[in-house]
Amino acid sequence: MKILVVVDMQNDFVDGALGTEEAVGIVPAVAEKIRNFEGRVLYTRDTHESDYMDTQEGKKLPVPHCIRGTKGWEICPQIEALCSETPIDKPSFGSVGLGQVLKAYDSQEEKVESVTFVGLCTDICVISNVLVVKAFLPETELIVDASCCAGVTPQSHRQALEAMKVCQVSIVNE
Repeated sequence: MKILVVVDMQNDFVDGALGTEEAVGIVPAVAEKIRNFEGRVLYTRDTHESDYMDTQEGKKLPVPHCIRGTKGWEICPQIEALCSETPIDKPSFGSVGLGQVLKAYDSQEEKVESVTFVGLCTDICVISNVLVVKAFLPETELIVDASCCAGVTPQSHRQALEAMKVCQVSIVNE
């Protein structure tokens, strides 16, 4: 079984509170990747509560974003239109829940052959989720489609891709 993980393609990361030109630019490519993917597609959703500013992340990144129930928390419309699974809400950068779901799939009859990652932000949530999944499925091929990811900056995007290569993750479409 092949799995595509669409990481945090939410309004606040695309064109909202933490949006970037690069994030807006990958939306069509991510939509195309989802439409053409032959396998199961899962989604993650960065999810904070109204007390965000009182959390460690809120103190270090004092920009309220992805607050549950807000427009910024929602998956961006172009991707939401393709979303057939309920997103996995995650309160931090990496999702233990995603790792558990993938491990459960791998334990069933059909093994997880590969997991491909796309989404936002390469240098925070994409890399964190890739490494969480690597811990849960160390022998499964992990792939990041660089053309369907964007980082906080182009430089940090490239640095994250290099870090993932060192962790034996395949980077495609650089």
